[in-house]
Amino acid sequence: MLAHAKNFARNTFLAGVFAAIPLVVTVFVLWYVDHLTREPLKEFAGIDVPFAGVGLALVGIFALGLVVRSLVGRYVLAAIDRLLLKVPVLAELYKAWKQISLTPGGSSGIYSKVVLVRLDGDAWHLAFTSGEPIGAGTDAVCVFVPTTPNPMVGRLLFVPLSRCRSTSLAVEEVFKFLLSGGNYVPEEVAAAARDGAPARPPPSVPDA
Repeated sequence: MLAHAKNFARNTFLAGVFAAIPLVVTVFVLWYVDHLTREPLKEFAGIDVPFAGVGLALVGIFALGLVVRSLVGRYVLAAIDRLLLKVPVLAELYKAWKQISLTPGGSSGIYSKVVLVRLDGDAWHLAFTSGEPIGAGTDAVCVFVPTTPNPMVGRLLFVPLSRCRSTSLAVEEVFKFLLSGGNYVPEEVAAAARDGAPARPPPSVPDA
């Protein structure tokens, strides 16, 4: 009983810590941007409104997003990518960064899909995968099985597709579930635990 109480207190505290991190970072960034832009705006534009610089920065970021998503923006990004790959030394660092960078919810990479994986026994484990076989001649895929309450720590395994069940869960939902220590359970996870349906492989990511 005491051990259970200690584990509950530890997991709850850590869940609070990880939930607070993005809030603290957001508040700090807002304060820093306001601190950085308030004096220049006051001096050059005569604007002395709290967090006016934050609003201006958000508008700028939105405009940059529009440019990046446009055809011209994609062309410019592709040109920058090619340029960086031609710079000695920097090219190797850039390629390494592209290979290990993580983009939860993206269309490729280990965090692109959420699956349920059956390992030892009848238990199902939430895992992330790209859905792509690790090589020719095998149906094994690489899956990352995260832990709670820190989803960035876990086990990296190679398992057959037959042990994976695809889901429509968003990566963000799984992160909430893990950070909550199981207090927040997405409906599809609960349904999968109830029905015990046979496993099915996750769909492969189509070639770009």
